Amino acid sequence: MTGGTGSARDFEGLLQEMIGLSSASVGASVIRHALARRMAACALPDLHAYWAHLTEHRDERQELIDCVVVPETWFFRDPEAFGAVTEHLRMRGRSRPFRLLSLPCSTGEEPYSVAMALLDAGFAKEDFIVEAVDVSIRNLAYAQRAIYGRNSFRGADLAFRDRHFEACDGGFRPHDRVRHQVRFTHGNLLEPIGFAERQPFDVVFCRNLLIYFDRETQGRAMERLGALLAPDGLLLVGPGESGLPSLHGYASSRRPRAFAFTRAAAPAAAAEAKPGTVRARRRPSVVPAPGLTATRPPAPLKPFARRMPLGGIAASVPDAAGDDLAAARDAADAGRFGEARRAAERHATRHGPSPESFYVIGLTHDAEGDATQAAGFYRKALYLAPEHREALAHLRLLLQRQGDHGGASALARRLARLGGKGDA
Repeated sequence: MTGGTGSARDFEGLLQEMIGLSSASVGASVIRHALARRMAACALPDLHAYWAHLTEHRDERQELIDCVVVPETWFFRDPEAFGAVTEHLRMRGRSRPFRLLSLPCSTGEEPYSVAMALLDAGFAKEDFIVEAVDVSIRNLAYAQRAIYGRNSFRGADLAFRDRHFEACDGGFRPHDRVRHQVRFTHGNLLEPIGFAERQPFDVVFCRNLLIYFDRETQGRAMERLGALLAPDGLLLVGPGESGLPSLHGYASSRRPRAFAFTRAAAPAAAAEAKPGTVRARRRPSVVPAPGLTATRPPAPLKPFARRMPLGGIAASVPDAAGDDLAAARDAADAGRFGEARRAAERHATRHGPSPESFYVIGLTHDAEGDATQAAGFYRKALYLAPEHREALAHLRLLLQRQGDHGGASALARRLARLGGKGDA
């Protein structure tokens, strides 16, 4: 941290240097709000004084990071991802415990979900360990305290809460058998992480982080992820990031809505585990977590399968129309966004506007970083189908990244009235 006088650009540059955050991805208002909170906390009159304070007090830099990094997560977010992980690990033979990484782990819902999914799928506690890393000390403290309120439990299927949590003052706490599978560490993807350098991971969750980086930083981040992932490992990213891995030598796992990738030249998975290798050792006697199958790998799902009623718009289409949409969905799931957009546009040309074609086109623009076009097509989808859950969820995230917290909150309320917050 050298030079600078405390201009808005100085602070934006510092945050990008420290954690890779692109101010364009979150909106200048988010950074201004964080700076105002920290200036008030430090009793400083202006940005210039706060810049000098940051220069002299390294601990304050962490306070600023904690103020900027706002957690938005819940248990079993995108449940298909957890089904993909259990299927992937069942197909791998190992003579050692599986290592899984959740980065960023935020307030802990994701790594605890991984542990619950594997326990439900029949893996024993000695079969795996989940390493959880976040740049925010505040988030890590929350995760280790591990008391969660209603906002962390979304969607209709909450049976996992009955199996894996106990009620306590302030909410629900995971049982010891879940918490003991997760180890939390303070760290940053763009910097060396001590434990992570020693041995690669079988599974890496890096979801909804890359969207906050500019293109150059995304490239650096993908290099780091490649160094962390085992040659036959599985990488999971967020829906809006699924175009990136294919640009860096990864291929889609073709598990619909999991946004999961393997190295393009990854060795084929062994159909049977070798003697003495780690496997799921017992048939689970519990109902699986959302999106999972208890006794065998999940059957293939239809792309974009979890559809909601379309508010008067016919959900079914003629076969020819369905072919175009199926091609668009398959291509989008695989990260081939140009192909997906062309298929969706072809459908709209042949059969007229539909909420699904508009949604897919919006998703492709979103993944390519064109927020204006993405928002426009999400809104078109919602005009035709106001209850289109995925369009609502993706538009909410887009508005949040742009700093339109009022608009994002309004969409969150609409999603809540539909019985969940969506999967984006």
